[in-house]
Order: sequence, then C-alpha cells, then structure tokens
Amino acid sequence: MIISPNPKQLTLQLEPDLTTRFRNVRDVIAAGVYQRGLKRVAGDLDMAPGNLSCALNDEGTRHVSVDMMERYIQTQGDLTPLHYLIARYMGDMSEVEAATMQRVEALLVEVTALVGQAGLPKKPARR
Repeated sequence: MIISPNPKQLTLQLEPDLTTRFRNVRDVIAAGVYQRGLKRVAGDLDMAPGNLSCALNDEGTRHVSVDMMERYIQTQGDLTPLHYLIARYMGDMSEVEAATMQRVEALLVEVTALVGQAGLPKKPARR
C-alpha cells in the first residue's frame, strides 16, 4: 500500500488479489488474528480465545461486529479489513482511470475527424 504525502489527498494502492483471497471481511480479520496469535489478539480485544474463535468461524450466536472490527484495527494496527472493503466496494480505481483515458483519446480522434470533415481549420487562426 502506498499513501500519498499530501494530507488532503489519500491515494491507496491496494493488493489486487485481496478480494479473491477472502470471501468476506470476517475472513480477512480471521487471517490477521491467526497470523498474530489467537490468544494474544483475544486478550487485546478483552475476549476469551474460544469466544473469538467462534465469532471468526461464525458459529452459534457469536459474530464479528463492527465494534469488534474497529477494536481489532485499533489494537492490532491492521488496516487490511479496510483495504478489503475499499477494494470490494470501490473497485480498482486505476482500471476506471485507464478506461476513462482510453475513452477520452477515442473521443479526441473522433472530434479531429469531424473537424476535418467540416472543413474547419485544425488550429485556431491567430489574430
């Protein structure tokens, strides 16, 4: 991930396969928890390891809540759940930008051809 130095502009470069590696944000959190150690993270979240495990596996009545996700991000400093949500719901903005630029280039070619067909000068006359 790259974050631009301009405080008014946030530019994220996301892992392209994040949405293909995980089914949902709960799986992202689970991967982070097990990578860091279930007991340690459970302690940081003020939960019993068994309860955290059940929530991460979506078993029974225990589920990962938004509050739990926020505490996980705060205590572990892991922004991957946010990156996953951005990638999933905003898509890859570089693809959108590339498609937009291709469309602009195609329109410029079309406008140039229309100008030629109309017999107008390609460059504005100087006064």
